[in-house]
Amino acid sequence: MSNFTWRTLNDHLPDMTEQQVLDELTAERAGKGRTAILVRLHQRYTMLRAERERSEILAEARGPQEAV
Repeated sequence: MSNFTWRTLNDHLPDMTEQQVLDELTAERAGKGRTAILVRLHQRYTMLRAERERSEILAEARGPQEAV
């Protein structure tokens, strides 16, 4: 998706994985470096990362007996 507009970014962002968003963030930093795009990608990346980390922490807190 490397060459995208604000509109196409916002259309695709909800369906992208954490790794895909990180890859786009890295590419944007190395490429055009558009500030608004960088901020939006970083916002989405941190939300996805926080969701993953939270679920890992909660699974650890539940312990093996409660994990399904």
